[in-house]
Amino acid sequence: MSQDIVADALNVIKNAKKARKEVVKIKIISNLLIEVLKIMKQKGAIKKYKINSKEKSIEITIGELSECKAIKPRFSVDKTQIEKYRRRYLPARNLGTVIVSTNKGLMTHEEAQEEETGGCLIAFFY
Repeated sequence: MSQDIVADALNVIKNAKKARKEVVKIKIISNLLIEVLKIMKQKGAIKKYKINSKEKSIEITIGELSECKAIKPRFSVDKTQIEKYRRRYLPARNLGTVIVSTNKGLMTHEEAQEEETGGCLIAFFY
């Protein structure tokens, strides 16, 4: 197990999708991972997630998802650079989402561009 909980969880989700599994259980959780899952649920990449605080695990039902990965290293970007990284990680103009950690919390790259704020790139999915 590595130190990056978000990267491990997204890897488990991606591998489960490739293995055609509907539900996946992740055995370690963090607040950052929960926020990433909230954004993925809003965008339809996962259908639902259930947190089991007793076992410290999350059960995730996978939705419309082709690819999901953590961005390493976590590049710091200002508002003008978000478009450059969006082009690097996403396959098409209106397809996918880059998750940015800003001083106002986690948000998608579209929200960060609307707010005109930069931050740290966390992950992407489509």
